[in-house]
Amino acid sequence: MSINNSEAFGSNRVGEGIRRDNFGENFKWGVTTAAFQIEGSCAVDGKGPSIWDTFTSKKGRIKNGHNANTACDFYNCYQKDVALLRRLNIPNFRFSISWPRVMPDGKGRINQRGLDFYNRLIDHCLENDVDPWLTLYHWDLPQALEQHGGWTNRDIVSWFSDYTALCAQHFGDRVKHWLVMNEPMVFAGAGYFLGLHAPGRTGLSNFLPTVHHVVLSMAEGGRVLRSVLPAGAQIGTTFSCSHIEPFSDSQRDVDAAARADLFLNRLFIEPVLGMGYPTSESKILKRIERFVKPGDEDNMKFDFDFIGLQNYTREIVRYSLFTPYIHAKLVKAQKRNVPLTEMGWEVYPPAIYHIIKKYDAYPQIKKLIITENGAAFPDKEVDGRVEDLERLKFIKDNIEQVYRAKQEGAKVDGYFVWTLTDNFEWAEGYHPRFGLIYVDYENQRRIIKSSGKWYASFLAGHL
Repeated sequence: MSINNSEAFGSNRVGEGIRRDNFGENFKWGVTTAAFQIEGSCAVDGKGPSIWDTFTSKKGRIKNGHNANTACDFYNCYQKDVALLRRLNIPNFRFSISWPRVMPDGKGRINQRGLDFYNRLIDHCLENDVDPWLTLYHWDLPQALEQHGGWTNRDIVSWFSDYTALCAQHFGDRVKHWLVMNEPMVFAGAGYFLGLHAPGRTGLSNFLPTVHHVVLSMAEGGRVLRSVLPAGAQIGTTFSCSHIEPFSDSQRDVDAAARADLFLNRLFIEPVLGMGYPTSESKILKRIERFVKPGDEDNMKFDFDFIGLQNYTREIVRYSLFTPYIHAKLVKAQKRNVPLTEMGWEVYPPAIYHIIKKYDAYPQIKKLIITENGAAFPDKEVDGRVEDLERLKFIKDNIEQVYRAKQEGAKVDGYFVWTLTDNFEWAEGYHPRFGLIYVDYENQRRIIKSSGKWYASFLAGHL
């Protein structure tokens, strides 16, 4: 079903000049969400605690003391949110499975009520002509596994493999698109090096084994899916990507930008592609070799059907003598007199073009999908409306940059907005709003923003 969104939502000149049909019939359009950020119901129907349930319960970890105990109440409201997907003409819905909801202890015991929820969600999507895209790991590791070392414990490769097999066996008859992991550099770096995200660990002694075990798990997850899913299922994984430029033309800044690029953009994708870790370019990274066992280099590789890229901004990097390990630091956007989002990130749409071109240059990658792109702005409800023209323009401008790359021959075949509804934004709590749909957290009321109306009209072919 498609409604006439030009009449229902009105026209908006900001969005004129770009059409869906320029991208071709097979280009995938959608939105992305994550279980912990929207579901709520964190301790019902047999769900076990995740590392984020534990982390948010600790004082001072989350801005304003927020938690995700209720979030968007998607666990109870999924039917009305799927109805909004259909109303907005969104054909593809990426969401994640909560590992502790289906395996409360992370291994062994299976929670049938958790499986039943995702079966209902998948069936409801399909009944409404929405294609479910399933992410296996979007950061909510079962707390029980963290107590055994979490991602620092090599046993997690087999734990994750068993979890992957469970999901493939129960959902693989209906789900055609699978993503193994979401942004490994973010959850490894922020969670196991900087301590800013769950589980709050710090230092290289936690970060390096985490990196290696995540890479092994990502590839093994792909192999498990390939062995269980029906022929034709599409298997991918996603990476956070920042377009990086040096602060100046000085060799020190250029080299610093290259080191930042190594960690932020290359560390996980290259071993998966069979290129190994770029240890020859970093003395610190060379220490990861102590965790690599015979046979690991082959086991780190997997031939994914597509790679998901997630880009929001660019970063400017300069040399820094006092920054440990990489001697590079980001020059904050707030100090550069550039347009900013509510997250303090620079508004720079060409970043997504450069990221597509960068990853398109890897000949091993078959296909690229933009699996997240969006922006947080200070949205306000006025008389039942949310006029978020900054976000509307951001999305439009980024789609134009995707088209620019596609016109130049880049193998990019999809674009997913982050995100459907405002939600719990990890350490930032509920302050930043990224959604196409505004959420009043006091009563769970939803309001389609101007950006959502534009996206609906764009997808319907009315723009």
